[in-house]
Amino acid sequence: MVLPHPLPLVPVPVSAAAREGRMPVTATTRVLGSSPAAAQLIDAVERRTGIRLSVADGAPAEIELFVDPNSSAPEGYTLEIGERAVVVGADEAGLFYGVQTLLQLLRQDDSGWTLLGADIADSPRFARRGVMLDVARHFFGVDDVKKFIDSTSALKLNHLHLHLSDDQGWRVHIDSWPRLTELSAGTSANGDPGGFYTKDDYREIVAYAASRHMIVIPEIDLPGHTHAIGVAYPELVEEPVMNDNLIADSERLGQALPVAGESYLGWGVGHSSVRIHEERTYDFVRDVVRELAEMTPGPYIHIGGDESLGTPQADFDLFAERATAIVVDAGKTPVAWHEMGSAANIAEGTVGQYWGKTTPEGAHAEEAAHFVERGGALIMSAADVTYLDMKYTEDFPLGLTWAAIIDVRSAYEWEPTAVLDVPDAAILGVEAPLWSETTRTLGDVEQLVFPRVAAQAEVAWSPQHAPERVWESFRERVGALAPLWKAEGVDFHPADEIPWSER
Repeated sequence: MVLPHPLPLVPVPVSAAAREGRMPVTATTRVLGSSPAAAQLIDAVERRTGIRLSVADGAPAEIELFVDPNSSAPEGYTLEIGERAVVVGADEAGLFYGVQTLLQLLRQDDSGWTLLGADIADSPRFARRGVMLDVARHFFGVDDVKKFIDSTSALKLNHLHLHLSDDQGWRVHIDSWPRLTELSAGTSANGDPGGFYTKDDYREIVAYAASRHMIVIPEIDLPGHTHAIGVAYPELVEEPVMNDNLIADSERLGQALPVAGESYLGWGVGHSSVRIHEERTYDFVRDVVRELAEMTPGPYIHIGGDESLGTPQADFDLFAERATAIVVDAGKTPVAWHEMGSAANIAEGTVGQYWGKTTPEGAHAEEAAHFVERGGALIMSAADVTYLDMKYTEDFPLGLTWAAIIDVRSAYEWEPTAVLDVPDAAILGVEAPLWSETTRTLGDVEQLVFPRVAAQAEVAWSPQHAPERVWESFRERVGALAPLWKAEGVDFHPADEIPWSER
């Protein structure tokens, strides 16, 4: 029998041992440290406990935060809690993650608020630990995105992929193509209200993510999923191409089929394509990539590439070659869904995002491997375990089922390096996408994301063969996060698989 980890931490650390006793946390507790993590800790403790910690004038203090590049691997940290609590990060990110671990050890008992005694040394398995939010099918404003950043970065996730365009809407202002937000941002799926980010909004999100050590990856989905572009600029997009699945799904869901020049409110896919042989299409791509690159300090621009069912393969190949080259010319690394690996001449170094299943189907594995052959690498988003928009159970009121029904255990028990026949070093890490067909509010999003995103965070961060990296331990540890999530206002789903703690 596997016993629960003695410290209720998610993701499970590389090394962790419980100490006897607890450290009191009171209104006289002081925090020493000049890092932004110190202020973030003080604010988080106040939200959780109502206690406002004070800033120490000098050492010693009850809680001390430092950066020491020699203390750990990048993003790593050490944490000691005895009579005092000392967090040492290898860098600012490591210090931030050490503080998140500290907050998970904050507990209330009969004597008041305390920190569980501990000795921890920790660093990540994968450098790339991400989550995706689809703001195209349903729009989520700046404050919602900030809250999403707070709750996911607390689990040591460090990349936020924003899906900014799709058939249903365009969500970021582009100066050189202003009709995108004038005509193609007003609605969402099912006719719900839309919206878009001004450039200042987008910069605010990027800066806020950076303060939580999260890199924003903007995605403009091309050459398919482009119906909304055609509403604003009809000359850029072909007439819709119907397919059997689109027609069947539209009939089953009672949704209208797409009509050129009219906002599309359904969920069907595969009908849209930009005009591959029009030079103006590449002027458009170049302008959009350039303006996004100017606002995005991170290294990546995601250009889509999935479900281009209405685009002939030769045209798709041509577009993939030209579009990835445009991203490189803008000084960024292109990222694309794995289907773009079917194109022979994608730009060298392009990163592929694999969204096939844990047992690859069709040409998915071959397409993904081509990114590695071209000097790139892979992000693992296997749909039947990582897609956060899938239902937990058949009767769960939110989500879809086309990839799988994904309970928490299924989200946890998979191995990113075991899916494809590529070198382990070619796997950058994991990303868990949330598609928003059925999510109309951030609360809906959180119901689908939590607790399964904690499973993905542990898959991405923790050592593969750690003794506690097993379901029996994880279910106990993630259950202990309930008081923290409640204090932070996270509307998590209390799945029956998990023994949820009260305090």
